[in-house]
Amino acid sequence: MGTRVVRVEDPQFLSRGATYTDDLIDERLTGALHLTLVRSPLAHARITSIDVDEARSAPGVVAVVTGADLDLAPALLFAGANPGMVRSFLATDKVRFVGEPVAAVLTEEAYQGQDAADLVEVDYDPLPAVIDLHAAASDEVLLFEDVGTNTSNGFDADKAFDEHLFDGCDVVVTKEIVNQRLAAAPLETRAASAVWGPSEGGRDGRVTLWCSTQAPQGARDEVAGWLGVEASQVHVITPDVGGGFGAKIGADPEFALVAWLAKHSGRPVRWNETRSENMTGMVQGRGQLQTFTIGGTREGKVLAYRLDVLQDGGAYPRLGAILPLFTRMMAPGVYDIPKVESRARVLVTTTTSIAAYRGAGRPEATAAIERAMDMFAAEIGMDAAEVRRVNLLRAEQFPLVTQGGAPYDSGEYEKALDKVLEASGYTGLRAEQKARRESGDVVQLGIGVSVFVEITGGGAFSEDASVQVHPDGTVTVLTGTSPHGQGHATAWAMLANEHLGIPIEKITVKHGDTDLIPRGSGTMGSRSLQTGGIAVYQAAGELVEVAKQRAADLLEASVDDLVVESGRVTVKGTDTGVTLAELAEKQELKVDTNFDSGAPTFPFGAHVAVALVDVESGKAVVDKIITVDDAGPVLNPLLAEGQRHGGIAQGISQALLEEVVYDEDGNPLTATFADYGFPSAAELPSFTLLDMATPTHLNPLGVKGIGEAGTIGSTPAVQSAVVDAVSHLGVRHIDMPATPLRVWEAIRAAGSSE
Repeated sequence: MGTRVVRVEDPQFLSRGATYTDDLIDERLTGALHLTLVRSPLAHARITSIDVDEARSAPGVVAVVTGADLDLAPALLFAGANPGMVRSFLATDKVRFVGEPVAAVLTEEAYQGQDAADLVEVDYDPLPAVIDLHAAASDEVLLFEDVGTNTSNGFDADKAFDEHLFDGCDVVVTKEIVNQRLAAAPLETRAASAVWGPSEGGRDGRVTLWCSTQAPQGARDEVAGWLGVEASQVHVITPDVGGGFGAKIGADPEFALVAWLAKHSGRPVRWNETRSENMTGMVQGRGQLQTFTIGGTREGKVLAYRLDVLQDGGAYPRLGAILPLFTRMMAPGVYDIPKVESRARVLVTTTTSIAAYRGAGRPEATAAIERAMDMFAAEIGMDAAEVRRVNLLRAEQFPLVTQGGAPYDSGEYEKALDKVLEASGYTGLRAEQKARRESGDVVQLGIGVSVFVEITGGGAFSEDASVQVHPDGTVTVLTGTSPHGQGHATAWAMLANEHLGIPIEKITVKHGDTDLIPRGSGTMGSRSLQTGGIAVYQAAGELVEVAKQRAADLLEASVDDLVVESGRVTVKGTDTGVTLAELAEKQELKVDTNFDSGAPTFPFGAHVAVALVDVESGKAVVDKIITVDDAGPVLNPLLAEGQRHGGIAQGISQALLEEVVYDEDGNPLTATFADYGFPSAAELPSFTLLDMATPTHLNPLGVKGIGEAGTIGSTPAVQSAVVDAVSHLGVRHIDMPATPLRVWEAIRAAGSSE
C-alpha cells in the first residue's frame, strides 16, 4: 500500500482495446436488430400527427414504433420531483427539448436506420421555448400545463430570508453568478443491447441487458420498474465503460425502450448513439444561477453568508433535482461563518435534463463561496489569500457540524493553504503582477486562490464485497462498485494482497454483473475506495481469520501462533505451514462481507492558479496551477494522481472553455465537438501536485474520496485568476467560461463605466 503499482488494466486497453457495449460479440445477440431514434427538432411543441408509412417500407426496416404502440407508462425519472412531470419513452402529445425521442426505427443493419428515420413525418405545432431560469420561475410558459408550475421541487424554496442576517456588518456584497451547464462528453456514448430468454414454468423469460452504466444494480432496478417486472427478471451486464463523470449513474429511459423493443420484436436489439445525439440527449451537468450575499468587517472577518439558488432541471427532472441539497449543505465551505442561510428552487426548462457531473452540487457550492470571498476581499481592499486565512475553520475544531448541516470529519485547511502559497511563490507572483501593471504590459498576470472541502460517499455509505481463494492459488474478488476508468482492478487487488500476500497478477476483480453480484451501489460520488475498497480489504482480512482457524486444526497449533504471508499460513518462527490454495482444496475458502461507514467523508484542499490574460484580445491561459488535494492516506499514488490530473483538467475547462449553449428558441448550439469547447492537452499546463494526508476515523485505512476533488478546487481558482488579472482595470467579476469575448467585454464595460 502506498506504492506506485502500475495499472493491471492497461495492457488490454493498450493492445486489443476495450470491449464497450457496442463492441460486444455474443451469440445471444446474433441476428440483432438495430435501433435508430427519431428525435424532435423543436424544443417545445405539440405533436399533431406522426406518419410512419413511408419509413416502414424503407430498405431493411423491420418495424417503426411510436408512443401509441408502447404499453410503457410515462415515468417520473426522479422520485423527489413533482409527480406530474413524467416523461414518455416516446413522446406522444408534446416534446419538451430538442432531441426528445418521438419514434423508434428497427432495421436489419445499423446503416439503414437513419435513412428510414428521415422518412418519418412528424407534424409539430410550435410552442414558446423556456431557456432562462427567471422566465421559467415566472410560470408564464408552462412545460406541464396540468401541473400548473415549472417548479419541480425545492429546498426551503419559499422560506423568507432573515432580514437581519447582515446586521452588524461593515461591508455587504451581493452578486448573481452563473455556474454554467456542461456536457459530460464521455469517451463512450450511451449504448445498450437486450435479449429475452425463453419463458419457463409459466413465467415470462428474463431480459439480459448490456449497457454502459456506472451503477449496474441501480440500472437493473430502474429498468425493471419501468418495464413493470420484478428486478429478478432483469439481468444487467456492464462491459468496459468508457467514462461517465456522473452522467451514467443508473439507467436511461432508452435502456428500457431497447428491452421493450427486444421483447415485442422477438429479436435482440442493439442501440448506440452518435456523438451529436449524446450532446443533446444525454443528461448534462451544473446549470445553476446563484445569488450570493456576503457580509463582514473591514478587518476581513465574514459574519454572514446567504446563497439563493435556481437549479435548471431540464425538461424532465432527473438527478439534477437533488443537486441543490448538496450545494446548500456545502454552502459555507471551509469557513467559520457564524450565520449562514440558503434556499433553492429546481425549475424545468425546454432543454436536456440535468443530472450529476463530476462533483455534483459540491463544485457549485465552492464556486459560489470562493467568488464571494474574492469579491468581499476586493471590497475591503484585503489580499484574497489573507481573507481566507482569517476565516478558515481550525484543525482543533474537528469533528464538527457546519452551519450547512454537514458533519465534517477532519481537516487542516490552513496547512493546505500555506503549502500551496509557499510552493507557488505567492509573494513573488504578486510582485510580478505589480510590475506588469506598472509597465502597462499587454499580457497581465492574475493569481487565483481557492480553499475547498467536499463530501464523498454521501448517501451511499455501504458496499458489498466477496473474496475467494481457489485451489490453484488464484483469487477472485467480487465488488459492488463498477469502474469506468478509475483502476479498481488494480486497487482492489492491492487491498486483497495486503492481507493475503498473493501477487496481484493472480487476483481477478469482477464487477458489473447483477447475477454474479446482486447487491451493489455502483461508482459515483467518489465513494469507491472508502466503501467498496474497504469492503474488499475487510473481506480479505476476514478470510485470513477463517484460514487461520482451519490451519490451526490442520497444523495442531494455536491460532494466535499463526501468520499469513505470501499466501501461506505458517507457525511463527518455523517453516511449518499450509498454503491458502491447499486449504481451498479441502473446503471452499470464501468470505462475503459488507462494510458500512455510516457517514460520508470530507476531503479538502487548496489550489493556486496563475493566469495570463491578453487585455487587447481577452484571451486567457492558465500558466500554472499548484494544488493540494487531501483525501487521506493514498493507496496508489499513480491512480490518485491520475484522478487529480483528470479533475483539474475538467475544472480548468469549465472555467475557460466549456458551456452548453441554447438559442432563444431552445436550439442547442453546441451539439458537436466543433462547437463545444472541449479541451485538449494543448489548452492545459503541467500540474504541480503537492502531497498531504489527513486521515478520517470512519474507516480502518483512514481514506477519503479523490475522484472529484481536482474539479472542485481548480474551477474557482482559475476563474479568480482571470478576474484578478484584469481587476486593476475595474473588472470585479466574469461569468464562466471566461472566453476571450467575455473577458474583452468585461474590460470594455469596466473602462466605459469608469
